[in-house]
Amino acid sequence: MPDLYPLSDEVKVNMLRKLIFFWDGQWFLKTVDEFGLEAAIRLNARVRAAFGRIEMRTLLRALGKRRADDLADATRLIATYGEVLMGGILRADFQVVTPTQAEVWIYRCAAYEGAKMARLERVDQACVACETLWDAWFEVLLPDTSVTVQYPMRQGKGDPHCRFVITLSSDP
Repeated sequence: MPDLYPLSDEVKVNMLRKLIFFWDGQWFLKTVDEFGLEAAIRLNARVRAAFGRIEMRTLLRALGKRRADDLADATRLIATYGEVLMGGILRADFQVVTPTQAEVWIYRCAAYEGAKMARLERVDQACVACETLWDAWFEVLLPDTSVTVQYPMRQGKGDPHCRFVITLSSDP
């Protein structure tokens, strides 16, 4: 094997972060070409939710945890994963309001930015996938817990930022 070019861990991580977004974007655009925008949006939401479950199971295993301890821990896990996957690309604020309610504010969303660059008829395809993603994450992080996620503000719907309200219910 030839000598490999030296790359620092930081450069490798940044390359992989970019490549996963480029891969995702190309997959989506080619799906649009093959099946049309509406079908691609539906399929992308299904794939994103499935991958979201894999993301959280992988994170939990890496941390030696079986599940999140509570809502605060679940939001901490999601924030940690956001940093691992996106680094400085994501600009978000996670706030635990009460033991049963949290809010997430997204100020910069890479998926939405990519959707705008694609110049398709709709720019909310990232929002459609996001709405299935959070449910998938909480399904893994807080199994057997009723979690409701509301999306009162979304960049893809014209809002200046996204705002998600996460509520635990006492109902099983």
